[in-house]
Amino acid sequence: MSRASTRWCSARPTTTPSSTVANNPDPSASRPGGASDLATEFASPRLYERSDVYHAETTDQLAALTERQLELIGEDPAREGLLKTPERVAKAWQFLTHGYGLDPEAILRSALFAEDYSQMVLVKDIEVYSLCEHHALPFFGKAHVAYIPNGHIVGLSKIPRVVDVFARRLQVQERLTLQIRDAIDAVLKPEGVAVVIEAQHLCMMMRGAEKQNSHTTTSAMSGVFLDQPDTRAEFMRLISG
Repeated sequence: MSRASTRWCSARPTTTPSSTVANNPDPSASRPGGASDLATEFASPRLYERSDVYHAETTDQLAALTERQLELIGEDPAREGLLKTPERVAKAWQFLTHGYGLDPEAILRSALFAEDYSQMVLVKDIEVYSLCEHHALPFFGKAHVAYIPNGHIVGLSKIPRVVDVFARRLQVQERLTLQIRDAIDAVLKPEGVAVVIEAQHLCMMMRGAEKQNSHTTTSAMSGVFLDQPDTRAEFMRLISG
């Protein structure tokens, strides 16, 4: 199934003595050192190139289902304001779930670099938009992702891209947090990974409990972030600043 994919843009990272911290990293920033064999082997210019081409058969089927839904809630799909709604909804569903068609580990492998840097690398305030799998309503917020390199670093823009790959699916926030951590762990094999997501869930804000000011925070850590309290404390301090 063809799905829409996304290109990310950003600002350049800033550096602290013990950490590299980036808010919305620059996808065009070059990194010192040579690319590893893995990076060369898995590089692909089409991994995350934006496309607004949708699968015609999928669009038609989703549009027909949407039209039926409109009828079931008492609406008239033939009225002027709803004539193109089924097609728009069908395309929106394909875009909002295009993460199923992307490989997060391949994205990370496309920009691996051999580097002796051994301090924390943190990309913070990554915007997250996803759909709750229980009600198909959005949840949104920010992700903070850090790792301690172990011989290799990854292009900074690849971290928010991996976040988006997993977010653009039907999700629960807890699993989303774990999947981001596990993908980075599997490819970089770093000394440790830390992921924190802070989000608001419309399924709890506009229905159900109707708590409009509620926020949910989840975390997933590995390696030194679990074993060394000082490293974990530095991470928490940096994302709170």
